[in-house]
Amino acid sequence: MDESIALSLEQQFSLRSFETQVDRMSHEQAQDFLVKLYEQMMLRETMYKHFLKHEWGLEPQPRFD
Repeated sequence: MDESIALSLEQQFSLRSFETQVDRMSHEQAQDFLVKLYEQMMLRETMYKHFLKHEWGLEPQPRFD
């Protein structure tokens, strides 16, 4: 992986902590968690797209007559 986009030491620690939490979950808990995590990822992507469109001026401007 490109070192410029590698995880920081703090992120690596957070990932290891997350891994420990997941290891302690039951199969059903892990499945539920995975679905919720995927939903959050999709929401984040939607927000990023919205923010970028707004920042780049690609959204239609509201009209006030």
